[in-house]
Amino acid sequence: MSRRVFGLGGLDRWIHDDGVDEVLVNAGREVWIERCDARGVQYVGQLDPGVVDVVIERVLSPLGRRLDRASPVVDARLPDGTRVCAVLPPVATDGPCLAFRKFSRHDLTLDDFGDTHVVAVLDDLVAARCNVLVSGATSSGKTSLLNAMGSRLPALDRVITLEDTAELRLRSPHVLRLETRPSDAEGLAAIDMAALVRTALRLRPDRLVVGEIRGDEAIDLVQAMNTGHDGSLATLHANSAADALARLASLVIRAAPGWPLADVERQVARSIDAVVHVARSDRGARTDREVVQVVEVDPDTTAVHLLVDRDTVHRPLVRRRAGGTR
Repeated sequence: MSRRVFGLGGLDRWIHDDGVDEVLVNAGREVWIERCDARGVQYVGQLDPGVVDVVIERVLSPLGRRLDRASPVVDARLPDGTRVCAVLPPVATDGPCLAFRKFSRHDLTLDDFGDTHVVAVLDDLVAARCNVLVSGATSSGKTSLLNAMGSRLPALDRVITLEDTAELRLRSPHVLRLETRPSDAEGLAAIDMAALVRTALRLRPDRLVVGEIRGDEAIDLVQAMNTGHDGSLATLHANSAADALARLASLVIRAAPGWPLADVERQVARSIDAVVHVARSDRGARTDREVVQVVEVDPDTTAVHLLVDRDTVHRPLVRRRAGGTR
């Protein structure tokens, strides 16, 4: 009874289970979970009518976040780092929806993403101060890999992380963390990712680490990477490494519709040195599916060289920018 009154009702057992990565509530009642060691979600039961509304109120009230018909979607971070997204009708047609993506207590290392040969390539990308884009689907391990690569950064580098919801925990002594902020009913202005990128550039970063590129910040980040901010890292939703480059170009064009496509693609190619695409294996483990290096053959021609395909290393990294190792 105490959990029904003070906790999260029937969700507590899953929220506090370290073997569960995500807890989902559909249509106001259906509860689904995804375990750390399995691929895909599984149905585990139903909540009593009205419980999800109480849970949403208990979760969001201490955070000062608003969720009602006028503002039916909220994305927030709990004190322990867990991400929560809640959606109310009429946006959620069949009833309130709720998703918890739990904050991992066990950081993955580069060794969790491939064998020693693959890890050596990833280490080379960091040491050579390559600008790296990490691509993949939702829950494929993009943020985990970004965190693992970020933890290999030199101790003297000033690193600024930029995220919509702060999840990164870089093991570096000089890290400044920035997080976006939504507007609120009292008129508090939003601070979006594009504003964070511009702010970060004024804070003298050695490297930028961006949790996810999804909007107009793409143009500021591409320009930053192409004007001396080598060694930056970012993630992007995409189906492959090649798709990641195309999607980044499309985001830049959306932010600057007057730019010719050829010029945008050239800027992207000059800004991104490598793309690491991650996915889950059939057993649910995160793995690097491919690592490609972006190479400018001449001012009008760009080539993509495959460095890694699953656990096979096809060729070594050849650093083509100024700075870093060769």
